[in-house]
Amino acid sequence: MKLGPQLITLLNKRYEPSSTIETVFNKYDLTFKTDDQGRPILAFIGNKGPNGIIKGERFARRIVTDQTGQVIKDHWDNKGKS
Repeated sequence: MKLGPQLITLLNKRYEPSSTIETVFNKYDLTFKTDDQGRPILAFIGNKGPNGIIKGERFARRIVTDQTGQVIKDHWDNKGKS
């Protein structure tokens, strides 16, 4: 599974820092964790089971910044099944 442009747009927004956000995207359940600046860094997308755990794919975000805080590299890696 790849992250499409609509999902990337949703994940590029800023949210509450250091929190876990649960939402629905199209027909999938989506849970993501944010860093101390409110950027999503870990995402789980799939179908939520009766115990609340998402079975699907896990994605991790790689953000590289320079000393002034400018983003040099920003991409999502598929880490496999969750």
